[in-house]
Amino acid sequence: MVKLSMEDMSLIATFERITGASAVDVVRDDNGERIIFVVREKQLGKAIGRGGSNVKAAADAFGRAVDVVEIADSPEEFVKSALAPARVEEVKIIVHRDGNRVASVTVNSDDRGIAIGRDGRNVARARILARRHFDLTNVVIA
Repeated sequence: MVKLSMEDMSLIATFERITGASAVDVVRDDNGERIIFVVREKQLGKAIGRGGSNVKAAADAFGRAVDVVEIADSPEEFVKSALAPARVEEVKIIVHRDGNRVASVTVNSDDRGIAIGRDGRNVARARILARRHFDLTNVVIA
């Protein structure tokens, strides 16, 4: 279970007020100069808004980029969600001898750049969230 600070809860409350979407987690990614919100299932469209209007309004309110990811029940589905809009073909969870759990991701070859993202931002987002929610050590684009 993810623990939220008072500051996190305040960020979520502001995000929910702006977008109307229900968020379950937030991560301040200072390296990526963004805030990542994890929303409940079937809330992604509402969070983004028509033409991106809600996520743009949230970014304006927070003064930094806002990423939105939909929660999932399994680590495989969550990693797939965190790498959207890349078309993920397969996610395998590999358990190493030392106990480290790594998600090995196969994406459509046309979408490899999307999955990785500029300066590795998208795969970094997947790593941060997979570690927080499913105790995965790493996410690797195979």
